[in-house]
Amino acid sequence: MATTFKILTQKDVVSTRNLLHESIPITGTIVSGTYDEPPAGGGLGSSNIKNYSHGLFQSVYDYPALSSSANHIFDLTAGYSNSSALSASSNTQNAKKINIYNEMAQVLVGFDENNDLRRFDEDGDFVNTATKIDDAYFINLTRLLTKDEVKKGSFTLELGVSHIHNNANTASVLLQDSDGNTSYKVNSPAGEYGILYATNGSGTELIDNGTPWKAGLLYYQAGIAVVTASLFESTTTGGMLSGSCKMDEGGNDIDQSLTGSSISGNCDNFRNRMRDLSFNNTTELNSTVYFCRANHNEFNYSANPTYLSASKLVVKNNSSDIPVSYATTVGLYSPDNELLAVAKVSEPLKKDPTNEFTLRVRLDY
Repeated sequence: MATTFKILTQKDVVSTRNLLHESIPITGTIVSGTYDEPPAGGGLGSSNIKNYSHGLFQSVYDYPALSSSANHIFDLTAGYSNSSALSASSNTQNAKKINIYNEMAQVLVGFDENNDLRRFDEDGDFVNTATKIDDAYFINLTRLLTKDEVKKGSFTLELGVSHIHNNANTASVLLQDSDGNTSYKVNSPAGEYGILYATNGSGTELIDNGTPWKAGLLYYQAGIAVVTASLFESTTTGGMLSGSCKMDEGGNDIDQSLTGSSISGNCDNFRNRMRDLSFNNTTELNSTVYFCRANHNEFNYSANPTYLSASKLVVKNNSSDIPVSYATTVGLYSPDNELLAVAKVSEPLKKDPTNEFTLRVRLDY
């Protein structure tokens, strides 16, 4: 325990912030091809897909869910607004699909000045009522993958959009937050978000009256992607494709799937069209650096009991020798002298009145 303390001033302390990025690739084979599909009667088996009795969402793992090495990578769900043309009391799980949409909107979009729940908007402009996303799929990436946030401009999702269900990937579209670095939005209670633009598999933009298709939203801090269901619909019915997708083996299109299939069934249909998903995560590393300075007339003696023997300094051969000490540890103390952190040097540093040194101590958090 120290008996002599030196007060650090503002000149001795500096704080820094660094952003670390890691590339996260999720292949379509992991999502829909490497392992068995979930058993029709429920349960897990050897599947990496987990359905729940409440039927509100589906969890995807990188290994069979029962494996001890399995990592939860994202949750998938689907829903629509009660303002949607698809909403009808006769639909399968109609109330649950509306509740899913409302819950996601409450967290990601918030309420207006009249305390009414806002609907997702394809360009973030809540004034324009003609650009609402009323039918959507939601990809909730886990914190294990996104860390502090998804890096802006790094998100890519490739989806099969062929009208042939059993060969969905013969045609594909790419969803990218291509202008996320410069044109992200900040009017969300969940933080910053960007617009997902749709291009075809060769990189050519899908065009709507001369502008790229807006096919969804990506919430960077929340780690949630919202994909509009119109991405799988034909242009004749307000969608983005030359022909409507057949979402399941029964030949149902996207509207029939959303209204007639369960949420888990819709998740299966969407997941089986996922070819690749990739992004860079972000870890915010905050550091405080303390410059601990030992001037020539400081810390030349030690408070260690072994420093003295028979009232003499053991490091001095003659009484006329200058005092000397060996620094091995730096302790950071609170204003009331409570030890908060300890740093060790790689080897003892010799200190006497003829030299000075500065130790740089960094705390990361």
